[in-house]
Amino acid sequence: MIDPELAAKLDEIAAKADAAYQAAETVRKYLFWTGVVTVAFVVLPIIGLMLVIPSFIASYSATLGSLGY
Repeated sequence: MIDPELAAKLDEIAAKADAAYQAAETVRKYLFWTGVVTVAFVVLPIIGLMLVIPSFIASYSATLGSLGY
């Protein structure tokens, strides 16, 4: 039915496609974890600073007010 040489070529192509799929999945995982680390180290501290800075400014201005400035 199918030529043995053609079958071997198809098997070779299938193996290469599987290898490419595995490589793409590895890259996808790396990109996912890069995004998670970016959010953890950049976005969350920025949100934390947005919550802390107003109380720091209030405390600082109260201190300046008590000193007479």
